[in-house]
Amino acid sequence: MTVKLYREPQLKDSVMFCGWPGIGNIGLVAVNTLRGILRAEELGEIEPFEFFEPQKVIIKDGLLQELQFPVSKFYFQKVNNRDLIFFIGEQQPNDGVSQYAAGPKAYKMANLVLDTAQKFGCRRLYTSGAAVTHIHHTVKPRVWAVPNGPQMIGEIKNYTNTVLMSEVEERGGQGLITGLNGLLLGVAKERGIEAVCLMGEIPYYLQGTPWPYPKASRSVLEVFAGILETQFDLRRLDGLAQRIDRNIEEFLEALSNAEGLPEQVRMEIEKLKHGKQTMLGPITDEEKKKILEHIDELFRGEDRDERKHV
Repeated sequence: MTVKLYREPQLKDSVMFCGWPGIGNIGLVAVNTLRGILRAEELGEIEPFEFFEPQKVIIKDGLLQELQFPVSKFYFQKVNNRDLIFFIGEQQPNDGVSQYAAGPKAYKMANLVLDTAQKFGCRRLYTSGAAVTHIHHTVKPRVWAVPNGPQMIGEIKNYTNTVLMSEVEERGGQGLITGLNGLLLGVAKERGIEAVCLMGEIPYYLQGTPWPYPKASRSVLEVFAGILETQFDLRRLDGLAQRIDRNIEEFLEALSNAEGLPEQVRMEIEKLKHGKQTMLGPITDEEKKKILEHIDELFRGEDRDERKHV
């Protein structure tokens, strides 16, 4: 299977932005919001049959009409005399074991994305995702950056509210990027294309919740705005963030009342409920594990997921 193009515009020195689902859907919301604001036009798609199982079967008047697969589409637009390409994937191909992109299917999709990027003269690619860390949900998230070459470090250090992952205090100069975010950086490097992953911070206690985390997506979009030397109206995203904040408060209340929660963990959750910039304090890895286990319990079951989605 291959890429099906709807048109072939003349693009030069283009920049590509890529997004797909992940923790908090931070990258997907950021890139898709940018695409929508700029009213990018459809360019083509990666045919899904080799990568995904059907999501549903469409039946009309008793007859099968079509199989519906996750969509992986390309878009394009020009901003300030700069050619932009967007790749939006509804799902990451995986090996059936990992939640995120892994295995031969993921590697092939990464190469198809880069084939299209090179066909339209792409000189740089941006991916985006989540940086799970110990911040509080009322704090403005930073953006962690990972480039695939040292020549971009100086430029990245001038990005607003951005820090290199290697310089994040608790990371000790190390880091890991899962799924297509990391895979595309590696494939791009093999082809001599500059690439940067921009990851918005999300509190670790929200990584298992079923909602997006628009505060982090907004931070990523502010970096995109600086890169493109323009400004965006993000009021709709701010409205979504306010609704998510209400969900978070309800979620923390339910979590603090969960049965079997160790007292030390309950105290840490109380700090999260009431403190604006609370440090988690002497919480151990085992206590963190217990919090995440209770989060899984709270959101287990489709009926609960449906009620908690925004």
